[in-house]
Amino acid sequence: MVVLATKLYVSGDARERALDSLESMLANDLADLDVEYTVGIRDDDFPSVTVDGPDATVARNLLRQEWGEITPHLEDGEVYWGTLESWDGDGFVLDAGREVRIPTAELGLGQGSADQIRTRFALVQHMPLRFVAGETPRLADEERDRLYEWTRGTGRLNVNSATRSEVRATVNRAGHAQDIVTVERLGLLEQSVVCKEGTDPPGLLASVGEYLPAELLCVVP
Repeated sequence: MVVLATKLYVSGDARERALDSLESMLANDLADLDVEYTVGIRDDDFPSVTVDGPDATVARNLLRQEWGEITPHLEDGEVYWGTLESWDGDGFVLDAGREVRIPTAELGLGQGSADQIRTRFALVQHMPLRFVAGETPRLADEERDRLYEWTRGTGRLNVNSATRSEVRATVNRAGHAQDIVTVERLGLLEQSVVCKEGTDPPGLLASVGEYLPAELLCVVP
């Protein structure tokens, strides 16, 4: 079994759509492998995928690569995944199947409070993030590199509580299909809209925001 490092935290019809989207993506991920699998949702909203068949080991490794994994044990110095649960004056709290607190000083993302850093890098709630386990956990180097790369790009609009297809449809509905490069999947319900050169991320947020009952944050290069 692989517990995917992404959360299914919406309810009602949105939850059904999100689960359908997850199952569709898993079917695509595992299409070329000789496996059978079942999907469950844990009480903490993390999806679990049970895999059987001749290619089960390959399938599990593929899922870990594509989605990250929530593991029952953390070893000091190793990199793991968690989702951004909350933030306060002391730092970030990730949900990695248990609470993992990363002090502001261990984020490695420049000056400012945890909330200022979260806003600067457009870290929407529930976004999957990598961290290094230890007595004092820190954000992983791979994660820091990814986030700093965002600030050197053309700008982004990050969104939670919506699937990738829903965000694409909303951008089209708002008349901005020509203003973006793509919609990158950060998690099942967390997406990053990559702006084209010359597109104003705050302007895109203002235009798209009325259509999405979600948290939206911009990366302004």
